[in-house]
Amino acid sequence: MRSRWRSTLVIALFAFLGACWAALAQTNATVADRVYSEAQAARGQAIYQAQCRACHGAALEGGLAPPLSGADFLRGWNGRALAQLADKIERTMPASNPGTLSRAQATELVASLLKASAFPAGTAELTGDTLGRITLVGPAGGRPPGNMAQVMRGILFPSSNLIFNVQNVDPGEQKVGWQPGGPTAFSWVDWGAGIYSGWELVDYAAVALAESAPLLLTPGRRCENGRPAPVERADWVKFTAELAGAGRAAYAASQSRNRDAVIETTNQIAEACLNCHEVYRDKPGGTTTDPSNKAARCY
Repeated sequence: MRSRWRSTLVIALFAFLGACWAALAQTNATVADRVYSEAQAARGQAIYQAQCRACHGAALEGGLAPPLSGADFLRGWNGRALAQLADKIERTMPASNPGTLSRAQATELVASLLKASAFPAGTAELTGDTLGRITLVGPAGGRPPGNMAQVMRGILFPSSNLIFNVQNVDPGEQKVGWQPGGPTAFSWVDWGAGIYSGWELVDYAAVALAESAPLLLTPGRRCENGRPAPVERADWVKFTAELAGAGRAAYAASQSRNRDAVIETTNQIAEACLNCHEVYRDKPGGTTTDPSNKAARCY
């Protein structure tokens, strides 16, 4: 009787230890451990084509929004739990109607992204319970070199101002007396005046705004104050989409070579900038308790 009891105890102990080891292994799982199924990835791909491809591209290569495959994508999410990726999808996607995807849809989208990045499929499927215990692994890499303020001041600020300048200067008029290396050689407005025509410069500035969303949504970018850029917040995604849309409108107007049409789009650009600045830009005169203080803002 005692021997049978001991045998039962030993069996139970081994079963318990086996369960512990299985749980530990699952806790330390990575996306290389066949954590999704082909069927789940196929369902996720169908959701992607309906909800995501317009911004992220038919092949996840990126467009209006950052790429969802390749080294840059994996580098941005390296070492993070899949639950964080699912959280971002659920809260902020699609950009045109954030928060409308269910947790189940977000989970299946994650499976499709893993397949697109060539991680092996298995027989199990991702679930809400397992997402937090699986880590995405990718190539090591540092943060993007520019913080958000540098991106704004180096690309978006000069490009916006060049378009705004159409209100004062007709791009179709030839500037008289301009000489390379003159006193305005480092003016964002005058740079290139001896190489490209006025309308071409407006085209290029509009393209910079239209293509800005991937820069503003790059994972790992920091604000000027050192805080992580809020790339996962639904309002930030919305603001970046609005700016890109304003850039596309400005480009179409510039292509028409119609000064009045471009001037009309400056209102759209200004509104897109203001909507974001009201929430995230530092306001002068803030105190440590004022939400406009730098510590509570992004740039």
